[in-house]
Amino acid sequence: MQITIDNPAAGPQPFGPYSQVARVEHADGGVLLYVSGQCAEGDGMAAQTRGIFEGLKLLLRAHGAGLDDIINIRTFLTDMDGFADYASVRKEFLTGTPPTSTTVAVSRLVPPLALVEVEVVAAVGGARGPVAGTPVQ
Repeated sequence: MQITIDNPAAGPQPFGPYSQVARVEHADGGVLLYVSGQCAEGDGMAAQTRGIFEGLKLLLRAHGAGLDDIINIRTFLTDMDGFADYASVRKEFLTGTPPTSTTVAVSRLVPPLALVEVEVVAAVGGARGPVAGTPVQ
């Protein structure tokens, strides 16, 4: 197993002392990408969510992945009344089989005006089995 910590130049840069992506390469050729929580500027939940997913696309692309490779997503909202706006934008970007997901309400986030923060894990390469609950032929 090889671990690489990265701040891809093509993606959003961290606003604090952390790295954006941890790349874990397994011996079987599979890669897991752990992406730090992302926030974005914007007026309202929908605009911030859209900015976050645009940034995630860039960070994943820098490691040969895309949004369809996301297997887990964790979302932190400062106001659950904005969940519908968040979910609507998320659905625009995550169009395939939904990843595992956790959404929690928090009192605040580090950027003072942030309403939402999203972190993801993506899997690239390796074998994928059938989606659970679907018939196996």
